[in-house]
Amino acid sequence: MQSSDEPTYIYLHGFASSPKSAKARYLGDRFAALGLSLKIPDLNQGDFSNLTLTRQIKQVAAEFPPPPSSITLIGSSFGGLTAAWLAQMYPQVQRLILLAPAFQFLQHWLPKLGEEQLQRWQVEVYLPVYHYGEMKKMPLNYRFIEDILEYAEQQLQRAVPTLILHGVDDEVIPIQASRDFAAERPWVKLLEIDSDHALGNVQAEIWEAICQFCQLPSNPG
Repeated sequence: MQSSDEPTYIYLHGFASSPKSAKARYLGDRFAALGLSLKIPDLNQGDFSNLTLTRQIKQVAAEFPPPPSSITLIGSSFGGLTAAWLAQMYPQVQRLILLAPAFQFLQHWLPKLGEEQLQRWQVEVYLPVYHYGEMKKMPLNYRFIEDILEYAEQQLQRAVPTLILHGVDDEVIPIQASRDFAAERPWVKLLEIDSDHALGNVQAEIWEAICQFCQLPSNPG
């Protein structure tokens, strides 16, 4: 059973993903084997089209237990960016584990869309985006872009113990984004691992790093 002084653990899945992702299910199973609960909220909220970073932050904050309970956030990709902002805003967040966090998100995502498609999105309001959880394209409101522009990453300055695991072959968010983030923040530890953005081949390695960082036994019993 989880003791009263045990942190609340919350996992935040990535953009256009779901609580059924491979990492979410794997980590949920590992925590359960230790008798710990890992909350995995559905950040789509049944309304992916109106997703924004602000909405995700508010949704996850609503999951927090009352103070002074401490919270450990594990965030993947866009969920990692969300976790970083939650740690900046809420002193209850005492630890961060970020898996290929989506720092400099628009810098890396928008060039792939191209200027013409971006302008069309702004005019037409909705853009079809492939959703990996639903395995189909779904419309996303342009407000998603406008909202992210309101968040300047240089403001992420609260010294929360942070572990970043990022694949050196990440094709979505280049590892340099995490290198840049860690270089200016001495409370951040970056582990560069031999993987891509999905980190699918290093799940056991991720779990070992989480256990060391959170002082958990890696094996039950």
